[in-house]
Amino acid sequence: MVPILILAAGGSTRMAPRDKLTEMVEGQPLLCRTARRALATEAPVLVVLPPDRPDRDRAVEGLDLIRVLAVEAAQGMTASLRAGLAALPPGATGVMVLPADMPDLDTPDLRRLLEGFAAEPARILRGAGQDGTPGHPVIFPADLFPELMALAGDEGGRSVIARHRGRLRLVPLPGDRALVDLDTPEDWAAWRARQG
Repeated sequence: MVPILILAAGGSTRMAPRDKLTEMVEGQPLLCRTARRALATEAPVLVVLPPDRPDRDRAVEGLDLIRVLAVEAAQGMTASLRAGLAALPPGATGVMVLPADMPDLDTPDLRRLLEGFAAEPARILRGAGQDGTPGHPVIFPADLFPELMALAGDEGGRSVIARHRGRLRLVPLPGDRALVDLDTPEDWAAWRARQG
């Protein structure tokens, strides 16, 4: 069993005063849309939320997922990652770490990584652009959870991936789905313009 861990506790500081995760996409907040796409894989889904963004909490209200409060979210991404890992259901053989701000990732992309991990459960699987550029999401095997729990700051799992490079397998996804994240108003404007 490989749960999907949606990291949604970041400060969204480059979007201020707006919140990138509550921007509307196809009639719903981006965070809700990301969570629904994850839930459609039928994997367990956890979403890590900060203590000071009630709109994000409302965005996932009523969805069949586990909400995890990252009380130390201000300390960076790894604080959110640690909170999410600590809340994983027993028996998880790995975890998919999915940033909440990547609107082009769809359920088939997530399934592709989950299926790849089922076939190679000792590997780190990382989504990539069609050209092989490393991106997201990333699936970490359970034996790496202690290393992930020991991280600090805002680096995510980069150092863990670097230490275990021989176990890494990139999974190319169509176009640049694995690479597009929306952090600024300019990012959002450019992305919306591409949607036509």
